[in-house]
Amino acid sequence: MRPAAAAATASAAALRLRSAASAVSPPPAALLPPRRASLLLPPLRRFCTPAPPHASAAPDSHQLPSRLTSPVMDAQFQSFRSQLDESSTLRDRIRAVVAEIESASRVATAALLLVHQPVPLADVLGKAKAQVEVIKGLYAQLGEVLKECPGQYYRYHGDWRSETQVVVSMLGFMHWLETGGLLMHAEAQEKLGLSSEEFGLDVEDYLTGLCFMSNEFPRFVVNRVTAGDYDCPRKVLSFLTDLHASFRMLNLRNDFLRKKFDGMKYDLRRVEEVYYDVKIRGLVPAESKQETTQS
Repeated sequence: MRPAAAAATASAAALRLRSAASAVSPPPAALLPPRRASLLLPPLRRFCTPAPPHASAAPDSHQLPSRLTSPVMDAQFQSFRSQLDESSTLRDRIRAVVAEIESASRVATAALLLVHQPVPLADVLGKAKAQVEVIKGLYAQLGEVLKECPGQYYRYHGDWRSETQVVVSMLGFMHWLETGGLLMHAEAQEKLGLSSEEFGLDVEDYLTGLCFMSNEFPRFVVNRVTAGDYDCPRKVLSFLTDLHASFRMLNLRNDFLRKKFDGMKYDLRRVEEVYYDVKIRGLVPAESKQETTQS
């Protein structure tokens, strides 16, 4: 190769190396984008400076509200506490007597259920009446307890409401077995030794007890017909029809009493079915046929 050609080749290679080096090298500072302000801030110190000695975690005492209540507020809530304690003690005493009433009514109801069996009616009523006397004495004890809180009858009335309704139902059924008629409100109070002026029988409790009483008649009618008493359905049907008609005179609201009264029509319908079966089979006594014709 000639010397001139070799020199030209070397200069061309040198130019290619320079152009490659300029492509790899970073651009000048003027061409770089501006840095963010956060990157220009000075670095944080490694250790935090201690808090000044006068600073504390809790605020000053003069900034806290006073925790002392006023004497008037203390006196009021002390009175409330004593009233609530007295009411709780009185309620416990009432519930103790009511528990005894419930126990005695269960014994009487169990004795009265024997009326569905071939047992003499006098024996059944005798056992039930013995428990009625016990219940009467318990209501006298309950009245003595209620004398300690005059004017607050309905405040504690819910503690013996359901038990009284069961007792009225039992008394009403016993009264019908003896007389064939309805136990009146005044008679129910007398049997329990209650007085309308001090501690009486609530009217709604009396009416609800009568609704409970009607639940016993469908089973009673079926058992009596099975025992050969074919005139019993007519008597029960006449009684329940009059009782249902009397209840319809009342303007009952949509409450518990209204629901129990709605159940009376199903009891009446079941008794009607039994009476219809007896009558269609010609098992109605002759006297009953004459009474039906006359009516």
